[in-house]
Amino acid sequence: GVAVDLRLERGRVRHTLLAATRGAQLVVAGARGHGGFAGMLLGSVSQALLHHADCPVTVVRGKD
Repeated sequence: GVAVDLRLERGRVRHTLLAATRGAQLVVAGARGHGGFAGMLLGSVSQALLHHADCPVTVVRGKD
């Protein structure tokens, strides 16, 4: 099985999520749900996780 850690945190989203990557084995984040050209881009939080996280990051997109 896969162990999942669920937490409710307060603070700036980008900084809070980046802090949560310390000691994590993997972070799964959602992509912003925009259609068209904007839908191909990632939001700033996903970008920050991909570039600065202390663990591997998977960004998933929901069905359009």
